[in-house]
Parts: sequence; C-alpha cells; structure tokens
Amino acid sequence: MNITKNHIMKKLPIGISKFAEIRASDKDYIYVDKTPHVVALAENGKYYFLSRPRRFGKSLLIDTIKQAFLGNKELFSGLYLEQHWNWGNCYPVLHFDFGDGVVQSRSELEIKIHQFLDGYYWQYQVESIYPDVSGRFSYLIKQIALKYGKLVILIDEYDKPILDNINNVNVASEISDGLKNFYSVIKSHDEHLQFAFLTGVSKFSKVSLFSGLNILEDLTIDAKVADICGYTQEELESAFGEHLRDGNVDKVKLKTWYNGYNFAGSDRQKVYNPFDILLFFNKKCEYRNYWFETATPTFLIKLIEERHAYVPNFENLVVSEDLLSSFEIETIPLVTLLFQTGYLTIKNKVMRGSRVSYMLGYPNLEVKFSLNECLAEIGVDREKRSAKQEQIYTALTNNKFEDLALILSTHFSSIPHAWYRKNNIAEYEGFYSSIVYSYLASLGYQLTPEDVTNQGQIDLTLIMEDKIIILEFKLAKYGSAAEAIEQIKTRNYAAKYLASGKPIYLLGISFDETIRNIAEIISEEFHP
Repeated sequence: MNITKNHIMKKLPIGISKFAEIRASDKDYIYVDKTPHVVALAENGKYYFLSRPRRFGKSLLIDTIKQAFLGNKELFSGLYLEQHWNWGNCYPVLHFDFGDGVVQSRSELEIKIHQFLDGYYWQYQVESIYPDVSGRFSYLIKQIALKYGKLVILIDEYDKPILDNINNVNVASEISDGLKNFYSVIKSHDEHLQFAFLTGVSKFSKVSLFSGLNILEDLTIDAKVADICGYTQEELESAFGEHLRDGNVDKVKLKTWYNGYNFAGSDRQKVYNPFDILLFFNKKCEYRNYWFETATPTFLIKLIEERHAYVPNFENLVVSEDLLSSFEIETIPLVTLLFQTGYLTIKNKVMRGSRVSYMLGYPNLEVKFSLNECLAEIGVDREKRSAKQEQIYTALTNNKFEDLALILSTHFSSIPHAWYRKNNIAEYEGFYSSIVYSYLASLGYQLTPEDVTNQGQIDLTLIMEDKIIILEFKLAKYGSAAEAIEQIKTRNYAAKYLASGKPIYLLGISFDETIRNIAEIISEEFHP
C-alpha cells in the first residue's frame, strides 16, 4: 500500500468477486461503478446471457446484480444505482456458481447441482418431494414464488463443466445434456421470475444446450453493454488516477499492453482486462503477462495444430456475426473459440453489403506475445524455444540473416518424427511460416502479415527500430528462396517503405516438405 504524505490510496480488490466485501465501509477498495448497466438491464428486459473471457469481472457483475435485487441499499451508497432503483421491491435470489471445482461426468454434475438445491431448500424451508434435478429445481421455484412472489435466477460460469471436459467430446456432450435438463426449467417458469442472467466464456448453440433457453437475449456483442465488464480508458484514469501518478505510468504503453478488448466494434468502448490492471499496480507497475499466465490455452494450441491454422491471419480475420455467436461441442470453429476466450477481439465493424461482419485481431501485446510463445513451442519444449528466441533476436539485431537458416533449421529438426505422423501438415507452407511468425511475434516485433501493396501482398513485413525486413515464403517444390527474393523485387514491395528512411532488407525463405525443414534462406539489402 502506497502512502503519499498523509493520504492513503484506495486498495486494489485483487481476487475479490463479492460486491459486499468491496463495498464494505471499513475496506476502502476501488470500485468502478458498473451499476448504470444493471439498472438498464433490469428496466429493459428480463432474460439475458453474457459471454466474456475468464477473469474479466463476470462474477463481480453477477454478485452486484444479486445484491441489488436482494435490496441491500447500503452497499450502493454513492453509486448510480442507489438513486435509480426501486428499493421497495426485494426478491429472493437463486445464485448458482459453476466456477468452483471440476466435474468429470454427468453424475458428478448432478451431485453438484443437488448440493446447490439442498442449500436453497434449507434456506427457504421447502420440503423436497422430487428426486431428480429438473423436478427439484422446478418445485423449488414454485414454492419460493408462492411464499415471496417472483424471484431472480443468476447463473455464473454456466459452461465451465463443459469446457473442463472439452477434450473429450462424449463426456462434454453428456454434461451438456445434464446442464440442458437443468437450465430448461427456467423457461417454463416465466410467471414466477422477475429476472434471469447467465454468464460464461462460450456460447453453445441454441439447437443444443440453449434449446430450452431461446428466450435469452445475448449481450455478448451488444454495443449497449460492450463495457459492462472491464475498464474503459476513462474509468481507468478516474478510478486508478492515484496509482497511475504514483507509479509514473506511461499511459500509451499501458494501453498497448493491456487495453484493446472490444465487444462491439467502437473504439470508445475498448476495455482493459481488470485482472491485468489490478496485478499491474500490485506488482509495482511491472509489465508482465498476468492474465495469460493464469491458464495456458493448451486446448487452443492443440486445435491450431490440428487444423493447420495459418497463424499470421489471426491479425486480420474478417468473420460474419453469426460465426462469433455460438458453436456446437462436436464442431468448434477455431475463430469462434479464440474470440470467446479472449485471444482475439473485435478490431472493427465492417459491412459486406447489408451483412454485418467483424475484423478480428489480438487485443493487445500481452495476448499476442504470450499466445505466440506457446505456438513457437509446437513440437519442442519451453527451454529450447527460449534459447531459439534469444538466438533469433541476436541474428536480427546484428543483420546476421544467414544465421537464421541454422537457428530455424535446428528448431524444425528437433520436432519429433512422431509429431508429424500425428499431424499431416508438413506439406503446408502455412505450417512453416506460422512457426517463423510466432517466433518473431513472441519477441515483440511489429509485424504485418499479408502486407498489402499496390503490386500484391507481402507475406510478412518486420519493422524494427533500425531496419525493415520484407519476408517472402516458398515451398521448395513451388519456388526457391532466390525466386522469393526476385518476386519481392519484381513487384516492388519495398516501395511502400522507402519513405521511412530505414534500411530495407529482403529475405527469401524456402521450405522443403520432404526433409521437413528449411531448404534455404537468402537475404540482401534493398537499393532503390
């Protein structure tokens, strides 16, 4: 805790998702007021679903809604909701949080749900007469409504039991059926419910899990609530102003590292991950991968490998609105999962005729660097990847481009043969160029994949402080490294960067799929 003269700064609510604890008068925690959104949701609708990445403040939002409907006015002193809520009406709240623990079967899921229900049966003095999950849940709602009038249902991390088992489609599907059996009860009790709100990371298709909940309004990419979780730039500077000044924080650098999450397409609604911001200030303003390090996305890495994903395309993907909305357990679109889990975000909203589409990309440096570090480990261990990163950095810094051939060749040589047997992708140019891209991206360099010029597209442009490097990739059976260089020259790719005044280097890289390695790297300095 920092002390400036006689003033003690407000504390950082790290790891606290209970609204009452943050708002306790003796705690003096920072709280960014999101209650205008709570008021608007309660006034304008009844059933909602919100998808946000992990550690983005969903649980705190749920608990804030809970305390409002319970009528705990004292917790909202000085907040927007205090003066804009009907405190004369209070409602019982059934709050189910699936975020704790791991269930590995439908039977374990049902045990967990029964434990939730047991607690509410005891709290509201209801005698259980049904043995099954849906019967008990339905009867509980009816009995509470008879005693108190309408009630509120809040479900946090509704999809975690599925995501915990997503590598096993059969188990995940069984758990999905169990959740569907539970959630479908909500729709049949419209007359008993005042409000219902579900949160999660992913949105599974309405034809499966949500078939019984097609009444839910999906807020995931709704502009009205794009900043309902996370901190806007204005909120950051207002709530954390003292911490910013105390740490002499470079706001531009902070924004580059942790801002950029966008759930609507408007620049003004970009938000910071709150987990990053709180830990950043707690760790004396040290720039680190706080959010990413809490859970390495091994499942995503596996999918990227299996589906031959061309990683450089992650910077400028254009997808339809429906692709972002939902998916089936059995057929998960990689792009959808990357967006919903927070590794890609909306960069821009674009129109394709009358159809709404979105341009996606990495939200910030933390995600871009960290994800690509994981991708650079494909087929090798972390220690080898780290050593290669240092070697590549040294080679590029000293213009020793010929050294890249040896460095990258040893990397591809170290990938076990068994890995290729399981993944038939060696014949794809995208596999090789993706790994090269991931190494460069993990070093923090400014990269432009599929760099558009008036003569065509550069495969990859690397912009460093003292130079610009234009890279062209070829599979050996389609062209040599020399031919790659010639293509750069013939199409005058370098013209785009002449005004920079920096030296420009041309790099041609060819890959030989028969030896599963780099065939040749040729470099030369460009002279207009």
